[in-house]
Amino acid sequence: MTELKPGDQAPDFTAKDEQGNAVSLSDYKGKKLVLFFYPKASTPGCTAEACDLNNNYERFKAAGYDVLGVSADSQRRQANFKSKYNFAYPLLADEDKQLIQAYGVWGPKKFMGREYDGIHRTTFVIDENGVIEDVIKKVKTKEHTQQILK
Repeated sequence: MTELKPGDQAPDFTAKDEQGNAVSLSDYKGKKLVLFFYPKASTPGCTAEACDLNNNYERFKAAGYDVLGVSADSQRRQANFKSKYNFAYPLLADEDKQLIQAYGVWGPKKFMGREYDGIHRTTFVIDENGVIEDVIKKVKTKEHTQQILK
């Protein structure tokens, strides 16, 4: 799992969002960023997490944060997920897993007795200078905003 910790420089990235626009960490220079990785668009846990963040989006903006979601889903699947729930923030389609690997959130998982590789639900809170302020590994999907804006 991720070796990144508070105080580390966040790995730079460029990935396509649900509209096909290139999004880079450098786009957020001078702003704080909540970068959340989730296993799969439109699944119950991921929907609960993404909706909780979206429902509190104005609180994030008021605290100076932008929000960005990432999974290995296709651009089309991300676009459908975003439009279905009307998310106010972009969703990155990291199909080649470069961003997911850079942040160390890909690895072995267990679900219902089955082992497989997948995305570990993890959130990185990044400051204005691209330095990681917090890494949240035990995400509470329905109360994730409270974990971030504690």
